[in-house]
Amino acid sequence: MSGPVLVIELAEAVPRVALQQLRDLLVRSSARFEEKRVGEYDLTIHAESLGISDTGGVDGRRPVLVSAMGPGIGDETVFEAEHADEVDPKPLIGFTPTHAVQVIAFCNRPVDHVVTALLTAAVMDVIGGVANAELREHQVPIVASLPGVIAVGSNPWPTAYGSAEFLRAWARQPGFRLLK
Repeated sequence: MSGPVLVIELAEAVPRVALQQLRDLLVRSSARFEEKRVGEYDLTIHAESLGISDTGGVDGRRPVLVSAMGPGIGDETVFEAEHADEVDPKPLIGFTPTHAVQVIAFCNRPVDHVVTALLTAAVMDVIGGVANAELREHQVPIVASLPGVIAVGSNPWPTAYGSAEFLRAWARQPGFRLLK
């Protein structure tokens, strides 16, 4: 997994109806779709399905993993490990996450960063939640002024929390790039 990653923090498990809607969205948007388990989807997303026309000269079909995690859905140990070294974001976002969805790109070209952000925003349109994006220090002032930002924290590293609107606005910024 060498590409960028975004996390959608959730206050509860994704309802089964929303998981089905998510699955339907991913099937419609993909050149290849594999359901590894309920809530975990290995796919090749069509960049065009997200409104991306400039792929930087590479194939617009980008490999991505979308994975719901937490108690009762799967990857509980991954969820716990991912959140173990973070400060509780409740003061910033209003809840302590119990579940999350990761959107993970398998490539690291500029188009993969945009695909990751816009696919995460599309997933949030279906399931809700708050995007958790780690930042580089120089990105903090840019991100803090964008629409849809809920909070920017710095403990233990710079992090932005925001809505789908935030991710879409950030992805339009010149030189946009996710941290990881």
